[in-house]
Amino acid sequence: MDENQISNLIIGCAIEVHRVLGPGLLESAYETCLTYELREKGLTAQQQIPVPVIYKEVKLEHGYRMDLLVEGRVVVEIKSVDFISDIHEAQLLTYLKLADHRLGLILNFNTQMLKNGIKRLVNRL
Repeated sequence: MDENQISNLIIGCAIEVHRVLGPGLLESAYETCLTYELREKGLTAQQQIPVPVIYKEVKLEHGYRMDLLVEGRVVVEIKSVDFISDIHEAQLLTYLKLADHRLGLILNFNTQMLKNGIKRLVNRL
């Protein structure tokens, strides 16, 4: 399965979670439910993956955490905010670069229709 196929499955699962739960919950609730849906589809979904920051020769182990890594290839950042801002996009791009992944999704569950809360970003390795 390529990254586009994986991202399509992720979006389908996210739409199901949003359909059942609706907007207004904490990000952690959406993360847990989305992980459940992804695993039910037979996908590997890891939660809260540490992303170390390397500064010159210093490796900072407690840098950041990606919300989800699906199939070891697609990074998913879950939000429950009024709107996706530039800083959210910068955060995801940073995770993609630091972890050497190509494709990422921001899923903002705080929308009436989830399709309006999806942002797809590509790291041009």
